[in-house]
Amino acid sequence: MPRCEVCHNRCNLEEGDIGLCHARKFENGSFKAVNYGMLTSMAVDPIEKKPLRRFFPGSAILSVGSYGCNLRCPFCQNHEISYGFGRNYEGGLKYFAPEELAAIAEECRSEGNIGVAFTYNEPLISFEYIIDTAKEVHKRDMKTVLVSNGCVSTKTAEKVLPHIDAANIDLKAFTDEFYEKFLRGDRKMVMDFISLASEICHLEVTTLIIPGMNDSDAEMLQLSDWLSSLNKGKGREGITLHISRYFPYFKMTDVPATEISKIYHLAELAGSRLKYVYTGNC
Repeated sequence: MPRCEVCHNRCNLEEGDIGLCHARKFENGSFKAVNYGMLTSMAVDPIEKKPLRRFFPGSAILSVGSYGCNLRCPFCQNHEISYGFGRNYEGGLKYFAPEELAAIAEECRSEGNIGVAFTYNEPLISFEYIIDTAKEVHKRDMKTVLVSNGCVSTKTAEKVLPHIDAANIDLKAFTDEFYEKFLRGDRKMVMDFISLASEICHLEVTTLIIPGMNDSDAEMLQLSDWLSSLNKGKGREGITLHISRYFPYFKMTDVPATEISKIYHLAELAGSRLKYVYTGNC
């Protein structure tokens, strides 16, 4: 049975089947992204909202999203598009060809726009669209940004990252148990993606702190120690870390919001290892 190799799920699909991500289909002997160019969301956002704090600060970015995701985070803020097929999303679903989207980005220069950010759902499950659009965006001397969970194969990462100027990748925790139990993901795969991205593009990382799940001092020190080890001795500033506050949402309304004092405490710990640490949702 054919196996999709884009991410950790490695779905076995028969003719006409769609994978767990709700976006990749096996059809006529090959895999394709059925959400290619099908956008549910489009907005010109401040670059800091991605979040990127050290990549063209003060600028704006045309942010777009489709539907589908390869993880199953019970606290997902965008579950309407991440876990649905997009057809029933109240915001609608519309096709934008790569050159069309790049042209829209160029039209938004007057709003301070510097390019296109692939975000909102998990963009890498439609990596072909990212590559095709990025080529058009770069023709116009504009930038590309990726906001992703990073849980894809090295083969996929190596195809996409050369077309990306900046990325913010979620490192949702620093234990395999958290990834496997709560997200149905693969921490090592995310770490491999971050390592590769750190060599290729501007990189910032975000960790959402959830009470009692990934908020220990020991885990934060391990996570920030590992991030600080990347690119050491290469004359770079190092990786920026965003420590973000969790709020109850989706299937986790029973877990209270993270205490603000906890976020600042963990940021201080991470700051002993990393030069640039920012807090979010506080």
